[in-house]
Amino acid sequence: MPNLTKRRPPDPQLLGFLEAYDRNISEIALALREMVLEEAPDASESIYQVYTVAIWFGYSGKMKDMFCYITTSAGHVNLGFPRGASLPDPNRVLEGNGKTMRHIKFRSPSDVERPFVPRYIQAAMEQAAPAGARGSGKSVVKSPVKSPVKNPAKNSVKRRRAVK
Repeated sequence: MPNLTKRRPPDPQLLGFLEAYDRNISEIALALREMVLEEAPDASESIYQVYTVAIWFGYSGKMKDMFCYITTSAGHVNLGFPRGASLPDPNRVLEGNGKTMRHIKFRSPSDVERPFVPRYIQAAMEQAAPAGARGSGKSVVKSPVKSPVKNPAKNSVKRRRAVK
């Protein structure tokens, strides 16, 4: 298999976001990213840092068209599927009980090597887009960047005046 990380390396901001996690979690997230890009090399990648690091994959860049996502937590990484409730689950690994979303939990790098994982990604791709659909092949960081407050004392005075 070609190493797509060389062809499409992770965005430096993504690597920075993952530094907040244990190395094991970062490795799992990056291995899953590589697997998704092996299955969908032209997929658009949207990267968010909110209460977790989330990487969404699709063909248009719009959330409604995304076929899978990766999210991090302190003890595991999820490979999720926005329409997972309607995916076939012959290996009985999909978790979640919401109306539409499901995920597969990964606790160690060896979990990523399970042979059925790419089939779930392929099924989600087929479900989300017509055959032959292509994305931009671009990675975009969409996390809000908070601008630093230049003079916090001045801002608090303005807030106090507005409240009076």
